[in-house]
Amino acid sequence: MHLKYGKVTAEIRAELEAVVGAKNIWINEEKLESCSRDETTTLRIDEHFMPEVVLAPEDAEQVSAILKIANKYLLPVTPRGGGTGLSGGALPVFGGLVLSDERMNRILEIDEKNLAAVVQPGVITGDINTAAAEKDLAYVGYPMSLLSCHIGGNVAENAGGGSAVKYGVTMRYVLGLEAVLPTGEIVRLGGKLMKDVTGYSLKELLIGSEGTLGYITEITLRLQPLIRNRAALLAQFPSSAKAVAAVPRMMTQGSVLPSSIEYIDSYCFQKACSYLNESLPCDSVEAVLLIEVDGGTEEALDSDLESAGTILAVEGASEIYVADTRSSRERIWALRRSIDEALRVTDPIQTDEDIVVPVSQISALVEGLHELERRHGLRIVNFGHAGDGNMHSTLLKPQRLSTEEWESLSTELEWEIFRLVDSMGGVISGEHGIGSKRKKYFMELCPETKLLMMRKIKEALDPNGIMNPGKIFD
Repeated sequence: MHLKYGKVTAEIRAELEAVVGAKNIWINEEKLESCSRDETTTLRIDEHFMPEVVLAPEDAEQVSAILKIANKYLLPVTPRGGGTGLSGGALPVFGGLVLSDERMNRILEIDEKNLAAVVQPGVITGDINTAAAEKDLAYVGYPMSLLSCHIGGNVAENAGGGSAVKYGVTMRYVLGLEAVLPTGEIVRLGGKLMKDVTGYSLKELLIGSEGTLGYITEITLRLQPLIRNRAALLAQFPSSAKAVAAVPRMMTQGSVLPSSIEYIDSYCFQKACSYLNESLPCDSVEAVLLIEVDGGTEEALDSDLESAGTILAVEGASEIYVADTRSSRERIWALRRSIDEALRVTDPIQTDEDIVVPVSQISALVEGLHELERRHGLRIVNFGHAGDGNMHSTLLKPQRLSTEEWESLSTELEWEIFRLVDSMGGVISGEHGIGSKRKKYFMELCPETKLLMMRKIKEALDPNGIMNPGKIFD
């Protein structure tokens, strides 16, 4: 990869301005600053990655023209969506150009006949469901941050979410893409088709590539009929071991596959309750499971709830609360969605991870994390999508440690956690991506042949290494 990048001169800025217009190019400090960070918690307060220029193209043709200029002058290019990422994937670590999707923010079509939505990358993911619901349809591949994240970022990261255990992750719902390759060619991959085996599956190559292989300019998503019946259970457990042990049994012993199985330890649950001024009892428990079931008739839903409740009781749940109305379900899910924000209020210095293991290993994973907690004398809190083995483990800085001591200890702990996960047949990121945050760990733990394949693909599509450099691998 070419890492000796050029600088943006006044002449180059003039070329770029001619492409997007004077109103859509920025070099002022406020705009540059807004694109220098994302939600990654490992960044120091004073750590910024400032771009030289921010651009907001309006279509694929403008993106193509920009990338051709970037190749001509060897300028690094960083795609940016909502800035909600947790891996440093949208940070311009080499400066250069940031390409914001803020002007490409339209829902172009809700196609009832083909059960499809055609959208631009800057659309807020939750807005897709709002538009689809007006036609009794739904997009079910959304992540937990659906009220703020952009669909383009979801595709670039192959994001998951609370319903992935039943409905899968973003990739399952991407029917087609329009994208601009790093060298400026515009490609259309897939479309409103349910099947396509004409050659290599190139669409899937771009999904999850974290903006390193191209800039996505249009997405065709698969929709499904609106789910009208759903209910949730909030099960309290006296020990985290009993809670996580119940997860694989929920997957295999019941007559229904829940749409969501979320694990929340007591610390996270209490912080979320305090943050939202909620009063759900949780003082005598170590963990809770949030189980959601959906679909079918009301009678079938009641039967599914009873089946799930029976399993939870047998597995040791001390209390089980039923949320069978929209308002009660939203009350519980609001707690789950607020955990990240709640932890940042009380524990602003932290390191959050996105590890995933086979579901059968989820109990061993939590016990291993508790052992690290005890051995190092600090708190590791856990919450996440236990039904698909995806745990968000967050290391909280003890007050006794200086910032420098914490940086050293947290790095050591990350290595220990990732090696533990690797030994269980897991991987270091389930939905947040590698980005710049996990790059060094990924490069050591990833099999050499896999790295070699990825490098060859990157070099073939991006010979000058301009597209989102510093992410995934060097």
